[in-house]
Amino acid sequence: MDGTTKPPPALDLNNLRAIKLLGKGALGTVFLVRHNSLDSFALKVVEKSSLHRAHHEISVLSRLQNHPFLPSLLGSSENQEIICWAIPYCPGGDLNVLRYRQADHVFSPAVIRFYLAEIICALEHLHKQGIVYRDLKPENILVQQSGHVTLTDFDLSRTLTPRKASTLQFFSDHEEEPSLKKKGFNNTKKGLKKAKSARVSPVSRRNTIEFPNNERSNSFVGTEEYMAPEIITGAGHEFAVDWWALGVLCYEMLYGRTPFKGNNRKETFHKILAMQPEFVGKPDSLTDLIGKLLKKDPTRRLGYQRGASEIKEHEFFRGLKWDLLTEVLRPPFLPSRDETEITEELGNGGIDIMDYFQKLRAPPSPLRSPSLDEPEEHSISFTEF
Repeated sequence: MDGTTKPPPALDLNNLRAIKLLGKGALGTVFLVRHNSLDSFALKVVEKSSLHRAHHEISVLSRLQNHPFLPSLLGSSENQEIICWAIPYCPGGDLNVLRYRQADHVFSPAVIRFYLAEIICALEHLHKQGIVYRDLKPENILVQQSGHVTLTDFDLSRTLTPRKASTLQFFSDHEEEPSLKKKGFNNTKKGLKKAKSARVSPVSRRNTIEFPNNERSNSFVGTEEYMAPEIITGAGHEFAVDWWALGVLCYEMLYGRTPFKGNNRKETFHKILAMQPEFVGKPDSLTDLIGKLLKKDPTRRLGYQRGASEIKEHEFFRGLKWDLLTEVLRPPFLPSRDETEITEELGNGGIDIMDYFQKLRAPPSPLRSPSLDEPEEHSISFTEF
């Protein structure tokens, strides 16, 4: 545990009552739980085989207390088989499910502006703490009871020291990375249908550059469609990878698809490395923002020099009162009462967490949001702000 932070309060596993399963992820399983002293919250449970990554996420969460767009660590517990930790429950689901509920599966520029602003504030706080997030995507952006967002899942994050001047050379925006041909990348038609993104766990790259003071990471990590070019090439990366992912996210919110999705991993990586994002219609401040976030050379990417401050100054955010974001009482979407009330019957004792893991020894399936296949009774209309 980080020496500058206090250990999270201990949870008594015997007093935890799981109401329902919220999702399964690459690292663990998340339950909605009722506790005698904490009411209802989300509990992430990980088997001891992933102990190191679990402790890393707990350590990161313990440093994020009292930020409006980041989760607070409510407590943790472990025994011989599992380790678990509690964070506030977000009843509004994730941004991916919310987007699919819209008539055209896209958000308006005004709604994009609101959500991007809060995400930028969250990333800014992480970067100031020396934390590079590395897994920004709609499924990891949850809607709180208040309608404001929060980031989740920090198992792929990493702590880096502040960036210093580097002589590392990156290929330009208009040049194909030299090793592409050797790796057998070929141009193919664009895949437009949104599919489940494959998550890449941390893997050390071969033949990478060692940077002093741990300035950059050489891990091959992230979710394919959101991975920055410097991660794919293995040249070393740092905080700018989060600004690239923000550009991919913004493009997806606007068009309903990611900009570089291919039919397979190789094609996706080729598009990320060699192709430019395609925009529809007349250029505006939003498409300009996306283009500047999706610069393939991280040293030319918006946010590289001065972090979030550069992005906040962009024309797309002109007039936005950043210090008043938390004062917005009517965000674009508010969870309905039906989504926030606990309606499950607990007469049968709910889910026995230990029994659940004893019966489930197969590898967990990828984290899944509430079913997108279930028919929606109505589309949610956003209130412009």
